[in-house]
Amino acid sequence: MTRAERTSREARADVRGRGVPEATIARLPLYHRALVALDERGATTVSSEELAAAAGVNSAKLRKDLSYLGSYGTRGVGYDVSYLVYQIARELGLSQDWPVVIVGVGNLGHALANYGGFASRGFRIAALVDAAPERTREVVGGLTVHPIAELERIVAETGICIGVVATPAGAAQEVCDRLVAAGVSSVLNFAPVPLRVPEHVDVRRVDLASELQILAFHQQRKQLESSREAVG
Repeated sequence: MTRAERTSREARADVRGRGVPEATIARLPLYHRALVALDERGATTVSSEELAAAAGVNSAKLRKDLSYLGSYGTRGVGYDVSYLVYQIARELGLSQDWPVVIVGVGNLGHALANYGGFASRGFRIAALVDAAPERTREVVGGLTVHPIAELERIVAETGICIGVVATPAGAAQEVCDRLVAAGVSSVLNFAPVPLRVPEHVDVRRVDLASELQILAFHQQRKQLESSREAVG
């Protein structure tokens, strides 16, 4: 197990050991992004109401979430922005460099590899891998795409601890299995299929189509309500 993997596992165990709910953990990146923006604008303190509005949550929920981290703010002053940025970054494990491999360099993989926002948030795209011969040796985002046969070697040599699966659905499980066998214990899955992993492996699924379908549901409801109001 690499030092980064031990640190990640210890951090997760610490957070879970303190009883921090998964829903709170999921909101911490929202708070961190809002706080970084405030810090860049020169803000030194922020009230719970202002931070909640910037993060898109209600202030009571925000105060409860931050209380799990031991941050309660100062009455009449609010929260210290720079300290809270540091505190949340530490809880999320963003105080170190996390090497990431993207497997599947199609349109989505290209977009992810070219995205410049990962580095400022503690993530470094260390390698790109694809099964298509015509894509290997292509340079994307400053990195050369490697053939899938080199996946295990790349993980071992670069200390990869997070794998991004951006393959078609049919290849996703096999890719995930190879990542896990190579020692990767955190997987971000963009493929439209659930992945089966051992208990010690964390998987986060990003299903863009499902999110759009949920929006379509709400949009349809709004249109129906507008139609009823127009008739009434």
